Amino acid sequence: MAIWANLSYYLASKFKKANLYYVAATIVLCCTFYVIGLWPQTTDINTHQLSSTAITTTIPCNSNNNPSIKNTKTKNPNSISIDFTAKHTADSLTPLSPSARVTHFPSCNPKLSEYTPCEDSKRSLKFDRNMLIYRERHCPAKNELLKCRIPAPFGYKSPFRWPGSRDSVWHANVPHKHLTVEKAGQNWVRFKGDRFTFPGGGTMFPRGAKAYIDDIGKLINLKDGSIRTAIDTGCGVASWGAYLLSRDILPISFAPKDTHEAQVQFALERGVPALIGILATNRLPYPARAFDMAHCSRCLIPWGKYDGLYLIEVDRILRPGGYWILSGPPINWQDHWRGWNRTADDLKAEQDLIESVARSLCWKKVNQKGDLAIWQKPTNHVHCKINRKVFKKPLFCLEQDPDKAWYTKIDACLSPLPEVSSIKDIAGGPLVNWPERLTAVPPRIASSSIEGVTAEGFSKDTELWKKRVAHYKSLDSQLAELGRYRNILDMNAWLGGFAAALVDDPVWVMNVVPAEADVNTLGVIYERGLIGTYQSWCEAMSTYPRTYDFIHADSVFTLYQDRCEMEDILLEMDRVLRPQGSVIFRDDVDVLVNVKSIVDGLQWDSRMVDHEGGPHVREKLLIATKLYWTAPAPDQDKAMSLL
Repeated sequence: MAIWANLSYYLASKFKKANLYYVAATIVLCCTFYVIGLWPQTTDINTHQLSSTAITTTIPCNSNNNPSIKNTKTKNPNSISIDFTAKHTADSLTPLSPSARVTHFPSCNPKLSEYTPCEDSKRSLKFDRNMLIYRERHCPAKNELLKCRIPAPFGYKSPFRWPGSRDSVWHANVPHKHLTVEKAGQNWVRFKGDRFTFPGGGTMFPRGAKAYIDDIGKLINLKDGSIRTAIDTGCGVASWGAYLLSRDILPISFAPKDTHEAQVQFALERGVPALIGILATNRLPYPARAFDMAHCSRCLIPWGKYDGLYLIEVDRILRPGGYWILSGPPINWQDHWRGWNRTADDLKAEQDLIESVARSLCWKKVNQKGDLAIWQKPTNHVHCKINRKVFKKPLFCLEQDPDKAWYTKIDACLSPLPEVSSIKDIAGGPLVNWPERLTAVPPRIASSSIEGVTAEGFSKDTELWKKRVAHYKSLDSQLAELGRYRNILDMNAWLGGFAAALVDDPVWVMNVVPAEADVNTLGVIYERGLIGTYQSWCEAMSTYPRTYDFIHADSVFTLYQDRCEMEDILLEMDRVLRPQGSVIFRDDVDVLVNVKSIVDGLQWDSRMVDHEGGPHVREKLLIATKLYWTAPAPDQDKAMSLL
């Protein structure tokens, strides 16, 4: 054992000495090579200074023309200063090779100038007519998607600027005179020369929309900012919405694509927010508690049928304390039943049924005066839960997300309001009046209902978008020019910060929260006093071609990577964008390089610029403008077909 111990001690001491030798040898070698490396430079400058020759050989630029290398006059003539700012900006990104570019997309047939893919009249005939299912969204299959650009009609002109557009629309832009004949006695629309004019009339407001809204204002308060968002069901040419805008009330108007040809198209050309839509079997594409006021003026919706299903849906989208306004049949049937070509008993039964459904929803009838009737939704459901013993229908919905509204069927049950601690509380939290509502912390955020969003984060987002929009305006002179744009689309709106930053401009913004988004924030957008809709960008939007003057696409293509084709989204953007309209894309640089290749195929002018944070940020901006072009003149098109 002693021999073994002595042997172990001897070997350990030998290894320690060997390790010391290795360390010493390594240090000597490192120092030697360091000195050798510095030796060529010691004849010119001190070893503690960088050689200008060494710098210029590592930078592939001419130092005489490159301002990043500046020889400065200091006490030491050999010292230099280095500018570390990036010299390769978004503009200098290497473009794709010609062989990698997407082929230019051809023009579609001029007959498709008003093509709405998901509301196509031929496709709709395949579906059930019961409850008007055939007029709901029915989108083309992937193999039916058009790979061409929708042309503007021959003679298309830039719309009149707001507020002139409220009263006048170019005939060439919406070449349909049908409504001028069908609604001639109701002052909807008139045609003269090269334009349509809109006197502001409607079926139930022959004195004009302004006088009609004045009558509503005598029954409920439209002036104090408590009513900001409104929805018009079955809107006609949207004169009610058009005249609300001057009162700082922001409406959404909707109507189906039916025999009243181009009514929503007229609304959009007038610069009024509108979508193609219908109350049938699917929920309207809005969150719960979205609107301060809902309106129907002879909208032909059977409110009392199907156990009050359509009033149940109105209840879902109305805010606590919100109003429902009804004019036209059956209201004031005692004075109008002969002119409506219906029996008095039939109209009375219809009104009784509506009144019964409204009571079952716990609505209070505020007033009925002349041709107007107004109901109010309760501010909470404390009493309503008690009276379910009296009203067996509708029952409260169980385990249902009231905000879910993309291809979601309307349930014949009452969407419960958030719980309250007192009968005087407003369910979900009170909203401040407009305009303070825009920047106040929305109740959904204050109550921590939106995952990952805090009050502090909301305020920071608001300030961030003020800076970003100011930067956008420095890059796009058309966006900066007041009145140049009117209808704006934000394809991925998040909290609505982009729209909020534009609130002082004469524009309106359709804020889209994608159906595929991880967090549903559309309710927050409405709580700010803004408007929007759900939409999947793997499908076409429920709107006409040439709806929007400007489109904002923030991280849209990152969101839809591996979900659907980039070119299909861009073709849809081309469809809804007006000639000479602009788009600002914000996304990762690699994504935008691919976007640009397709945009070039759409024959848009485009340029890549750096993020407002500088060239070191991977996220870039792509600014694109759709060129003006139209379908050929009808005579020219006919001549071409004969060749």
